[in-house]
Amino acid sequence: MILISRLDRYIMGHIFGLTAIAALALSAIYTFITFVSESGDIGKGNYGVWQLAGYVLWQIPTSLHVLLPIIALLGTLMGLGTLAAQNEITAMRAAGISLTRIGRATLMAGLVIGAINLVLGDWLAPMGKQNATELREQYRRGRVPGSIDQPVWLREGNVILHVGQVKTETEVADIVAYSLRPDLGLAAVVHAEEASYVDGHWQARKVRRTDFGEAGAKVAELPEMVWEGNISPEVLRLVMLKSNAISIRGLMSLTSYLQANDLDDGQYRLELYRKLMAPFTVMAMMLFAVPFVMGSLRDTGTGQRLLFGVLVGVAFYMANEVTANTGQIGGWPPILSAGLPTFLLGGIAAWRLMRAR
Repeated sequence: MILISRLDRYIMGHIFGLTAIAALALSAIYTFITFVSESGDIGKGNYGVWQLAGYVLWQIPTSLHVLLPIIALLGTLMGLGTLAAQNEITAMRAAGISLTRIGRATLMAGLVIGAINLVLGDWLAPMGKQNATELREQYRRGRVPGSIDQPVWLREGNVILHVGQVKTETEVADIVAYSLRPDLGLAAVVHAEEASYVDGHWQARKVRRTDFGEAGAKVAELPEMVWEGNISPEVLRLVMLKSNAISIRGLMSLTSYLQANDLDDGQYRLELYRKLMAPFTVMAMMLFAVPFVMGSLRDTGTGQRLLFGVLVGVAFYMANEVTANTGQIGGWPPILSAGLPTFLLGGIAAWRLMRAR
């Protein structure tokens, strides 16, 4: 069990305070840029200034989740930099406090901020992104929340489904099911005008079924038909969302569905590992700042620390995106594609911290 001493709380308090200020400043800038960039949609349908404001506010959790590694880095640079500027770090070192001890307190602060980032990425950001999109589409195009205009393709076993319209998660229309034989020939085609999810199964209505055999095609029309498939409304909802708008639990459910049906799940597995790596990225960024504050940035001003933090944060963000895309194209293991920059940054930070002792 790690005990948090008064010194640890003092260091963590400085980091938390400056991190909160950095979060407020960067999220305000990000929100303002989003508002300006989206203002061109004002006037389309019933989409006005107040609807745009609601859209931007719902996007704040997403912006915080994206920016939090940079925010944490800036907060650590500013928090420890303030202590160094007031010679408090010098006093701590003179009292026998090692740089490793200061790094440990920083990591404990990073653990808290990383947990916040996990909550943002797994719950608040997906919820906010979905609500923002639904709000914009509802007032711009009059679309019912939860509906989607573009078709959705699904597969379960030897059946390939085409859903022409998704009204809600449990109400769909214009469904075509293609049943394949083992030799991939077409065995049957079933078209239903609409279907509802009731009591654990899909109830299709106004059904037209065409079976293909050696004697030719046989057509039958049915008022209703029950489909006992395993595609639930949750899977239907998840496939309509972008991978970065799905929670960890949703990503795990979706990858299980895709693997069970021999479908490519690389994009979703990568996003799952990126979400799981997010807290460790925050901690690595914060630990990376410690040797610099005690070394080359010790006697610099606030502006230089901010510039250094922004440059490192932007460089890391670009490296993270490039590694993720390169790994997906090259077929790397998802954990390597999602975590290589974090592993390298954490290793460099630990190496510099040990050298600075």
